[in-house]
Amino acid sequence: MAKYLLAGALWWLGTSLPAFAQSPRTFDLQAHRGGRGLRPENTIPAMRHALALGVPTLEMDVAISQDKQVLLSHDPFLNADFVYRPDGQPIAKAEEKSLKLYGLPYAEIRRYDVGGHGNPKFPQQQALRTYKPLLAEVIDSAEAYAQRHHRPAPYYNIETKTSPAGDGTLHPAPAEFVQLLLAVIMAKGVQDRVIIQSFDPRTLEVVHRTRPRLRTALLVDNPDGLEANLRRLSFLPTIYSPQYKLVSLEMVQACHQRHLLVIPWTVNTVAEAERLTQQQVDGLITDYPNLVRGGG
Repeated sequence: MAKYLLAGALWWLGTSLPAFAQSPRTFDLQAHRGGRGLRPENTIPAMRHALALGVPTLEMDVAISQDKQVLLSHDPFLNADFVYRPDGQPIAKAEEKSLKLYGLPYAEIRRYDVGGHGNPKFPQQQALRTYKPLLAEVIDSAEAYAQRHHRPAPYYNIETKTSPAGDGTLHPAPAEFVQLLLAVIMAKGVQDRVIIQSFDPRTLEVVHRTRPRLRTALLVDNPDGLEANLRRLSFLPTIYSPQYKLVSLEMVQACHQRHLLVIPWTVNTVAEAERLTQQQVDGLITDYPNLVRGGG
């Protein structure tokens, strides 16, 4: 466990080379949705709090609004579990999926409160009235926070929330989605500190064709195995990112033989963190960066 507790002091260096090829080998601790166990998910307060805890990489999800703005959101709609209307009234569960982000202009989305009432699934989450921010805002805020507090520049692991079934209804098709996303990343000049991750190989293929030097991560939630999942791509990603229960020492070793990093999700207990670090993973994605760093 001592090796793991050093994670907060180790930074995954950003270069054009695959991170595994760098020396010495480093460990990447990532705050899932900014650390949603502690602050409202995918918000600026969550990202700032994760940086205050010493987390090197901010993990987040992005969606596209009706007016083609890139914003942070895991769900393609306004989730009734924790989103409240501008007048403070709750959203009925039956109507949440009718409030699609791709069907609303960003100015309207921004009016909804996504943190003031907490999240019943995460009782430790501090209730804060806040909103779904633009990706550009999040980057500006994180960069400014790091500079102000004399911390290393943050890294960003950005998930594209796309699927074939959602094309044209929940989000643009992959080519347009990636174009909009990369425009923000390049405008902010953080491309050397960005990972683009997805369960959808189509968006990763577009990223690889458009910006082949950008790091990519294949998210995996199925038991098909390493070989079958890698065959879903025409190239090797930088990172293989499975659900944590799918990880084995044999998988990690097979990835390392291919110079692939292994960063599993979502690891929320010290026991899980210990098991995975013993299996030589290269990082962890967690809702509770405070627990994982300080436990044991």
